[in-house]
Amino acid sequence: MAYAGDVTAQQAWDQLSSDRRSVLVDVRTPAEWSYVGVPELSALGKALVRVFWQGYPGMALNPRFADELARAGLSKDDAVFFLCRSGARSRAAAEAMTALGYKRCYNVADGFEGPRDGDGHRGRLAGWKASGLPWTQE
Repeated sequence: MAYAGDVTAQQAWDQLSSDRRSVLVDVRTPAEWSYVGVPELSALGKALVRVFWQGYPGMALNPRFADELARAGLSKDDAVFFLCRSGARSRAAAEAMTALGYKRCYNVADGFEGPRDGDGHRGRLAGWKASGLPWTQE
């Protein structure tokens, strides 16, 4: 595995709650942040870091991703939890940042919305929302 590992949304929340140097990075697109919702970390005294991994509509990689994380104040020693819709983009981000020397990069494996259920809907089976963790819609 080319990063620290996969975690559930609840495991990420628990670590964010107990480790003041841990950070949650939402790598989805600005449209997803606006229309689908975002994790709410204010109860932990933390702010969500939002840096998109791939841009819509072409889904090209964000060439400034690492620079934007550094500007957000992330240290290479912080526990960094990457989150996307369902775990694919966040895994790629965790791998990339590990390759750049970040030591504790984790993928929130089921993401914000999780896999589709039998009706084709996300957000019911697993992930941040389905786990009942705090979130908000803008």
